[in-house]
Amino acid sequence: MKISPLILALLVTLSGSAHAAVTAEQAAALGSALTPNGAERAGNADGSIPAWTGGLPKSAGSVDAAGFLSNPFATEQPLFVITAQNTEQYREQLSQGQLAMFKRYPDSYRLRVFPSHRSAALPDEVYQAIARNARTTTLVSGGNGLQDFEIATPFPIPQNGMEVLWNHITRYRGGSVKRTHVQATPLANGTFTPVFFKQQFSYRDKIKGFDPQNPGNVLFYYKQLVTAPARLAGDVVLVHETLDQVKEPRMSWIYNAGQRRVRRAPQIAYDGPYPASEGQRVADNLDMFNGAPDRYEWKLLGKKELYIPDNNYSLDSPQLKYADLVKPGHINPDLTRYEKHRVWVVEATLKPGERHIYAKRTLYFDEDTWQIVLADHYDARGTLWRVAEGFQTYRYDLQIPWLGVEALYDLINGRYIVSGMRNEERDSVEFGQESLAAEYTPTALRNAGVR
Repeated sequence: MKISPLILALLVTLSGSAHAAVTAEQAAALGSALTPNGAERAGNADGSIPAWTGGLPKSAGSVDAAGFLSNPFATEQPLFVITAQNTEQYREQLSQGQLAMFKRYPDSYRLRVFPSHRSAALPDEVYQAIARNARTTTLVSGGNGLQDFEIATPFPIPQNGMEVLWNHITRYRGGSVKRTHVQATPLANGTFTPVFFKQQFSYRDKIKGFDPQNPGNVLFYYKQLVTAPARLAGDVVLVHETLDQVKEPRMSWIYNAGQRRVRRAPQIAYDGPYPASEGQRVADNLDMFNGAPDRYEWKLLGKKELYIPDNNYSLDSPQLKYADLVKPGHINPDLTRYEKHRVWVVEATLKPGERHIYAKRTLYFDEDTWQIVLADHYDARGTLWRVAEGFQTYRYDLQIPWLGVEALYDLINGRYIVSGMRNEERDSVEFGQESLAAEYTPTALRNAGVR
């Protein structure tokens, strides 16, 4: 795995200080050779990846009443299309999961490759917090928690795979969001029943009364209500996510509308079944990866140039129906967009004595956002089992890198799960609002689930 001279030099400099914050001199690379979020500012050698010049401006497009963004790249056409017939030509820029998808679906899976754009930009106050994190944040509890962490990226100049993972877990997502979205788990022939969710998410700094001097161990709060179909409507999931889940495990509850009761749900972690997913996703598959990292060894393999899903504004278009997106085997390849970008590659191997249905995972992190954009999942026999894609759509109006649609494909049974769709919804997406801690209690869970 190739590492650029710039990153190699930084890693060599940092090699003697594992699990420690970087020095002020090292952190000075942020905003100069590196972007304020830790990516390489320069483009690549042949110019197919451009230099980062600040990201898309807030004025890059328009936003309608339901929160749908206009596509700033709507006039662009694909540079080329990768198919099962020409994968050898592009093999070095494809993940193992992508190659497996071409083999599994040789007649339908394809990647439309467009010009690359480095769209991501964050608010100035977030950049300032990231710069402070670089000098103060450290790993604790064997890498399973953070100390002296503010908001957003804790390790913009990462030294190991665990730090790269934490950058994904804590990446900036606007602080809070309320949205309606739709999930589908189509059968192999493409038929599906949409599941409708109302989702609410708040980072700790968006909870009224939060004291940054005494932040506690909670990282964020999450609540998800199923509104349809009728057999699932009224079921609610509530999660209190902790920074150190070994010291204090994630707290989670489920309200079952049929039983009209709230119960603790410790199974919503690791490889426990995720509610309403028909067995196609486990708990830590959501958001490409979430939760405690303690069951795996995390090895940083380096950086690589890959064709990844990015700037997928077309996939989020209100002109589309869910049936336009959901097709047999995988989502509609005529609606997706791929670009060449640099990614950090991390391999997670299950520790001896630990249990998980995935014995190994290979995760690919976009350098500009720290979002996992591709993930390969292997079973205990070493067979590539499931392949995930995360389709980024940058919220230029609010300077929020955003994972809209994500899909997890099962190479064995031919099914998949796709979530985050909202093409036919007309409720606006709300970012940045403050919430009360009382909105995220078991009592609030029961009230939310009343049919």
